[in-house]
Amino acid sequence: MSDALLSVRGLEAGYGGSQVLFGVDLDVGCGEVVSLLGRNGMGKTTTVLSIMGLLPTRAGEIRFAGRAMTCQAPFRIAQAGIGLVPEGRQVFPTLTVEENLIATASNRGGRAAPWTLERVYGFFPRLAERRRNYGDEISGGEQQMLAIGRALMTNPKLLLLDEATEGLAPLTRQEIWDRLAALKRDGLSILIIDKTIEALLVLADRHVILEKGRSVWSGSSRALADDPVTRDRYLSV
Repeated sequence: MSDALLSVRGLEAGYGGSQVLFGVDLDVGCGEVVSLLGRNGMGKTTTVLSIMGLLPTRAGEIRFAGRAMTCQAPFRIAQAGIGLVPEGRQVFPTLTVEENLIATASNRGGRAAPWTLERVYGFFPRLAERRRNYGDEISGGEQQMLAIGRALMTNPKLLLLDEATEGLAPLTRQEIWDRLAALKRDGLSILIIDKTIEALLVLADRHVILEKGRSVWSGSSRALADDPVTRDRYLSV
């Protein structure tokens, strides 16, 4: 995709002497939602960590908004406009909800209508109710809302979500999907990992499937929905 906001080509990475990624290619366009799919252990989280600079790359290229990002420090990547909602939420347990939200808040792009505390509280009213509670005093669903709100407070151009609804109650899971749909309508670019294929087929514009650290399929929601052979081959447990 020539006008991609995020472009990853031939990405290789691993941990110590163990290589996990052997050639990942993916693009996310401006205002586009792309899912990263695959069974457990296929390299999805490793891809996200590599994009964020939290894991060194061994080969390949990462470009964001036309700039080379390969091997950049994580804080530089965040400053460039990529916000991360990590697997396991990783909120600050000894900070209040409000302190979590303002800890990394920034509007480096000078947006006319940036994400602020008031806007996040309007987006996730439960966070407003819990604003004085510490990070380890709120439920898992509220922690996920907080992790998303914290990332939005950096006013990113691209939002990365690793296991967006993992371990959440059904009603909370639906609320998260509804909020992600609202972000898509606002034009925010999103790269998302989740196991709920049905919801991803509704939310995402395109999908990239990983198998043993390689990109093996990419296509639209319609193409994936109409291809049960691919779903069974790469996504069935």
